[in-house]
Amino acid sequence: MLGRIFALLFASSLLFVYLSFAQSGPESGPKTAPVAASDKPISVSVNEVIVPVTVTDDKGRFVSDLDQKDFKIVDGGREQTIRYFTRERNQPVVVGFLMDASNTSRMHWKNYEEAAEELVLNLLPNDKKYSGYLISYANEAELKVNTTSDPEKLLVELRKMKPGGGAALYDSIYIACTSRALVKGEPVEPRRIIVVIGDGHDNASKKSLEEVLEIAQRNLVTIYGVSTVAFGFANEGDKNLIRLAEETGGRVEYPLQNVYKDVSGYLETPSDEGNYALKVGTGGYASAIATGMFRAIAAVAGEVTTQYILRYTPDVPESGKVFRDIKVSVSIPNASTLKVRARKGYYPHNP
Repeated sequence: MLGRIFALLFASSLLFVYLSFAQSGPESGPKTAPVAASDKPISVSVNEVIVPVTVTDDKGRFVSDLDQKDFKIVDGGREQTIRYFTRERNQPVVVGFLMDASNTSRMHWKNYEEAAEELVLNLLPNDKKYSGYLISYANEAELKVNTTSDPEKLLVELRKMKPGGGAALYDSIYIACTSRALVKGEPVEPRRIIVVIGDGHDNASKKSLEEVLEIAQRNLVTIYGVSTVAFGFANEGDKNLIRLAEETGGRVEYPLQNVYKDVSGYLETPSDEGNYALKVGTGGYASAIATGMFRAIAAVAGEVTTQYILRYTPDVPESGKVFRDIKVSVSIPNASTLKVRARKGYYPHNP
């Protein structure tokens, strides 16, 4: 009797092993769904150079219908092969709004506060593709709002700001590059943008212009400026703001510098209150300022959202240079009338 029981147990074990083997094999593992193209992570070669490019015509209008074959990149004296190209509008970005809260902004503070609010609303449409953060700088630079897709958080802090003190512009750029929350995919998608709303002067930073220019270039940041320099005033810091913008592929707008550009001969018509072509109290001057602000905001917002993105892997021998210069040009008829803005170079190796 006991022997029969052992025989039955042995037979059952053999049957279990057989069934397990029959169900095994190369196609018996768990099925995995294929990854959709849109879910695949963006991959970039460690040696790849990313170059955002803006092209405008002689009237400042954006040229948005160029193709990959129309662009040429020269690196180390050699023309490079562009391996990636896109001209899609409204590309995802992370925008840093750097607000000059120093004493020099006091005169037109309300105008620039409103301009900053309009820029936030234009560039952060409450969409997860677009993120922003807010830094104010006076005697010190301070991260007021960390990276978010909610524009209301930035607007609330902007309305609380009051101007006063020195200007730590360079420290604010350093904080923008090192001390904020990052968005997954930076700096490929989304791209990194900084908009400085100020006059470019700095008298309170611990960092230098050269230091922050290098860290901005290493972090693939494009810097734009909305200058607070008003008509008739000069500012030593303007050349520094221009350099920060031009060497990273951006530009500076001057909404208060051309208030009288459509008024002829106003200097020859003196009046008791001074040489004002747009009389105080009539609303003409306020209207002109508002128009200038609107144009500056439209220009910066348009440029941020209307860029070509080029990527290439450098085909140049190692030269030992810390910083490599590049030149981007357009090869089409009447190219001489076009303005091409792109970063001036890159650092091949991070420290």
